[in-house]
Amino acid sequence: MRSSHSLDRIDTAFDGTQLVADAGLLLPATLARHLGLKALVEEHLDLGQKPGAPNCGDKLMTLVMSALAGGDCIDDAAALRAGGMAKVLGFTVKAASTLGTFLRSFRWGHVRQLDAVSRHLLARAWAAGAGPGSASFTIDLDSTICETYGLKKEGALHHGYTKVRGYHPLLAVAAGTGDVLMARLREGKAATVRGAAHFLRETVGRVRAAGASGELTMRADSGFYAHAVVETCRKMDVRFSITARFHGKRLRAMIEAIPEQDWTPIPYWIRGGADVAEIAYTPFADELDAVPVRLIVRRVRPTPGSQLAFFTLYDYHPFITDRAGDMLTLEADHRRHAEIENAIRDLKYGMGLNHLPSGRFAANGAWLAVQVLAHNLARWTARLGLGAGIVTAKTMRRRFFALAGRLTRSARRLTLHLPVDWPWAEDFRAALARFRALPLLA
Repeated sequence: MRSSHSLDRIDTAFDGTQLVADAGLLLPATLARHLGLKALVEEHLDLGQKPGAPNCGDKLMTLVMSALAGGDCIDDAAALRAGGMAKVLGFTVKAASTLGTFLRSFRWGHVRQLDAVSRHLLARAWAAGAGPGSASFTIDLDSTICETYGLKKEGALHHGYTKVRGYHPLLAVAAGTGDVLMARLREGKAATVRGAAHFLRETVGRVRAAGASGELTMRADSGFYAHAVVETCRKMDVRFSITARFHGKRLRAMIEAIPEQDWTPIPYWIRGGADVAEIAYTPFADELDAVPVRLIVRRVRPTPGSQLAFFTLYDYHPFITDRAGDMLTLEADHRRHAEIENAIRDLKYGMGLNHLPSGRFAANGAWLAVQVLAHNLARWTARLGLGAGIVTAKTMRRRFFALAGRLTRSARRLTLHLPVDWPWAEDFRAALARFRALPLLA
């Protein structure tokens, strides 16, 4: 016997002018409005006489909100024009074709103007309570490969060191929060360290200008093991913790010569499988300003039965640092540099960085800047609104941004009706109240 409530008996009609598919975007849209994001874009971005120049604030806001809603290509922004969505966002939602023209109007100088927007937005968000203040602050530096598949993308025609065709952007991320402090698109064949010293200098200046007044530390992997990077840290009074690279046999011989009694065991999944030791070491000894630093080494036994176990007794993981403190504490902290991969994953699969849509390099540079803005807004929505730590974009979207709603008007006031018995309804109300209490910044 067929039920009268069978799914086959449900009729559909796309006629809801007051329905809102992603009503929860009211949260990041309200935060963006109080931080003055649209005004910052209109102040700092000048496309001149380019076809995409008019209404650049509305266009960029459309791209940012589309990324927060889960859009990973330009056409996905069309979903924001359906139903009553525009009334929830508070700006004029632009068509996908208009957004394509907007992105193709960018040149590299315009991408740098978006850098200024993200710099000022970071300072405003930190001033609102999202920043570190006078506490110690760690910057994680890394790069990532954004794979492409076409043969007509500027800057992505050649394979990089990973044998993958694509782009190779630099990223600076705040440890512990996942805020992207700065991002810079580079061509795919760029070496990891290319431009890193200048990028780090600009990042440190941005962090200081945003209000971070405590001690700064920079962590990086061996791709950034270079004299120019260390020199920049010293000039800017930044402590460093950088994985050392084995050049020749000298460093390995020094490590293997460490007496057995100097190794300190640390917890590991294999009993007695990992130890840490420390020696003095002078990296980049052929440079005039070379000075000794601490070289902290973790040695790890290969997994029993693995191929590596047939050829070596230990695998060594050294890093150089000028930080003061306990050896084991510093070693554990350096390993936490790997947490930057979570932020990179969120940029790629939580936002839209996994897909760089244009054939023009500058347009993709602007796309990267948009994804960074969206990523940071999601992180600040969680931290400032919910009082939470790191919450991934997928979680924020499932619990808050992707809420379905319905708009009604009464007594000249709009009401957004959201699902009854929603598990995170109280968190939503509290976050919205906190954002509306922030001062409006022009």
